[in-house]
Amino acid sequence: MRIYIIGNDGITLCREPPASVNKGEVAVASREELHAARLSGKRLLALWNALPGVEKQTKVGDRDTLIDQLWSAIEALPDPEQPSDTKRPSKQAAVIAMLQRAEGATVDEVASVMGWQRHTVRGLFSGTLKKKLGLTLASATEERGRVYRIAAPEPA
Repeated sequence: MRIYIIGNDGITLCREPPASVNKGEVAVASREELHAARLSGKRLLALWNALPGVEKQTKVGDRDTLIDQLWSAIEALPDPEQPSDTKRPSKQAAVIAMLQRAEGATVDEVASVMGWQRHTVRGLFSGTLKKKLGLTLASATEERGRVYRIAAPEPA
């Protein structure tokens, strides 16, 4: 169910009925509730003009027509992104994944992908990956420069 909270700063979509609404806010779930809401023509016009992709209006005209147009426009708005229960991978995990690939990664490649400075990448390699996580990094000079890979653990 889509419930809209109409406040001073615009319209907010909710999935569940709110426990309470703040002063000056109105919660509506249908065209009829929007018609019944005590919203001034000036406020309706401001809400209409704040919607993306609508033709701006300067006069309210017929209040009922404006409410019908406003309802149709807000119902056509896309749902906001659903909050995901899954976390996105950390930056550290992304770097480890790059180093686990068969082709490995250079300091410049990691810096470019992550948007980091080169010294940050080198610090991650020596401090976090080697010292804290105990990973073994192997490096070799290739055509594209010094390439780093996470080495397979030594058999015990």
